[in-house]
Amino acid sequence: MFSYLKTNSGNSDFRQLASKLEEELRILDGDDHAHYAQLNKVESIMYAIVAYHNGQASGCGAIQQYSQDAMEIKRMYTIPEKRGLGIASQILRDLENWTLHSNCKKCILETGRNQPEAIAFYKKNNYSIISNFGRYKDSENSICFEKILMA
Repeated sequence: MFSYLKTNSGNSDFRQLASKLEEELRILDGDDHAHYAQLNKVESIMYAIVAYHNGQASGCGAIQQYSQDAMEIKRMYTIPEKRGLGIASQILRDLENWTLHSNCKKCILETGRNQPEAIAFYKKNNYSIISNFGRYKDSENSICFEKILMA
């Protein structure tokens, strides 16, 4: 059974999952990890979702206000043994709906070139590659995406 909790970065399950994500990214990002880690602090995230599968915290995702009309998708993660069950897709849909209810029209995000599964996931969910934005503008290892949302 699946359940999804809307919460914030104060949630202990969200923090634990975000920490597991950091462990994976430390390996994937290699020498660039310290740079990316400083851009992805979770302390002040107001909009987070934690997915539970049979009572176990299994995935998370968050949004953070980027501009007046855009939310940035942050901290998308599913524990390895629960991947392939649709958890991330449901979290992403819930984050997009939360974005719309916040009167924003689009979601943007950054992922790394060393994360082919994440790149494929966002493409599968109708995100388009855009020019690198904001803090990622000069990052050669970043790929940025955008999705215009329809109510």
